[in-house]
Amino acid sequence: MTFLAAVIQDSPVLFNLDSTIQKVDAITKKAAAKGASLVVFPEAFVSAYPKGLDFGARIGSRTKKGREEFLLYYNSSLDLNSKEYFNLLNIAKKYKVFLVIGVIEKSFGTLYCTVLHISNKGKLLCKHRKIMPTAAERLVWGFGDGSTLKTTKTSLGILGSVICWENYMPMMRMAMYNQGIQLYCAPTADDRDSWKSTIRHIALEGRCFVFSACQYLTTNAYPSSFDVSNINDNNVIMKGGSSIISPLGEVLASADNKKNLIIYAEINLDEIIKGKYDFDVIGHYSRPDIFKLKVNKKSKKSVT
Repeated sequence: MTFLAAVIQDSPVLFNLDSTIQKVDAITKKAAAKGASLVVFPEAFVSAYPKGLDFGARIGSRTKKGREEFLLYYNSSLDLNSKEYFNLLNIAKKYKVFLVIGVIEKSFGTLYCTVLHISNKGKLLCKHRKIMPTAAERLVWGFGDGSTLKTTKTSLGILGSVICWENYMPMMRMAMYNQGIQLYCAPTADDRDSWKSTIRHIALEGRCFVFSACQYLTTNAYPSSFDVSNINDNNVIMKGGSSIISPLGEVLASADNKKNLIIYAEINLDEIIKGKYDFDVIGHYSRPDIFKLKVNKKSKKSVT
């Protein structure tokens, strides 16, 4: 079986939840019209990866303006029991696609960098919360736990996500390989040229298809109240670089150009078996007599 996959390189309507959901609808409609069965959006697409912002945080102090900015961020994030969330589920159902999308999930007073996996019938298959926010991301995002290190079986293949620099965690990758992941989604905010070598390595290591989606984001996407002049490169804050990689490390599609676009590739799961002929990291090329990995997949709660 073959199918068409689409990776989105675009940006949300920053800090505007309703408008971002509408944009997701329009982009998904466009990808589905081309015949895509799997549509992968970047990290934190709903409704902001706040690159360049510090929310007024310094060691030992915070600012009033920073708290107001965090409130705006919180209010534009996604409650998984809201009409906006159900609108998102309906987008996948309406266009009959499997939708993988990075969202900022709010739960009580904490935000999480989350990826939702939604079926073509509009059902949440699973979610993954980023277990290790990188650097200053820890100021505004909580930590996920092992309970969302999941894959899910779909009619397209075994689907899962690892977010941005989680992909540099060898044990996390191994935990995903052990679940038989075939469609490895890597939504990211890393637009460096070196990122391509990371995802090609993962494809070769896991003998899986890798879908890396990164935003194309410019300074004029930010509300005027935010100052991001210190990080822009000719008005570009994130330059994209989204890619689709085969199980043997071939670049099937790439969006190196600095612009908003959708990239597509035909996916044939038989290529995974061809790749595992000479390397199966959890099978014939593993040495369980030497190496062991224990994964704690229990939910961590503060009060029991």
